[in-house]
Amino acid sequence: MNIALLTAAGVGSRMHQDIPKQFLHINNKPVILYTMEAFQKSPLIDEIMVVTLPSWKDMIWAYAKQFEISKLKCLVDGGDTGQKSILCGLKELEKNHNLSDVVMVHDGNRPMISQEIIADSLAVYQQYGSAVAAIPCIEAIFESDDGISSDVSIPREKLLRTQTPHTYMLKDLLQAHEEAKKKHIYNTAASCVLMQNLGKKIYFSKGSEKNLKLTTVEDVETFQAYLNEQNSVDYLK
Repeated sequence: MNIALLTAAGVGSRMHQDIPKQFLHINNKPVILYTMEAFQKSPLIDEIMVVTLPSWKDMIWAYAKQFEISKLKCLVDGGDTGQKSILCGLKELEKNHNLSDVVMVHDGNRPMISQEIIADSLAVYQQYGSAVAAIPCIEAIFESDDGISSDVSIPREKLLRTQTPHTYMLKDLLQAHEEAKKKHIYNTAASCVLMQNLGKKIYFSKGSEKNLKLTTVEDVETFQAYLNEQNSVDYLK
């Protein structure tokens, strides 16, 4: 079974909005709904779980009913860090799923995930046992200690920018989080960084510049522009 675990428990402090970024309405729909719709559409995904804020659970169920997100099976209260939120979801899955089930961890505020990204993540997982979406780094990169100046550049050809989804076996994710506790590794929201810290090799699947994480007001504006472009194309068809 392939399960999409969507993280949506952040409070959105960097967005400086009254409500969390994953619940902002863009073109009359909340961001988290766009994300759920992408996984609902994929024939490769069997279930959707959302780890979220307790006060928003009823609203998410209402969205799912209104927009026929039938794959949504469970909502789980998140923790006070991204790492804890993911663990909350994994612990809930452990209760009624096989440890060999596949878990695709994805940011709830990455609403532009494509069907190709989902499919390639699962294909790479099948080949290597894990998959992390990533894209090449196209900018010149410098290392700086003070944020003002630098005399050290890093070859961008060797650099990749990771995104989500991160796809692993449920058993492997649970073991990693338990090991992290023993080694006092906390507040590592990216599963790939957690795995790397524990000595695991990372295998990369396709990402996209469009697979944007909505973190700032500028990100929301970009998403809005993308939706408007899509609506214009659909109107002309």
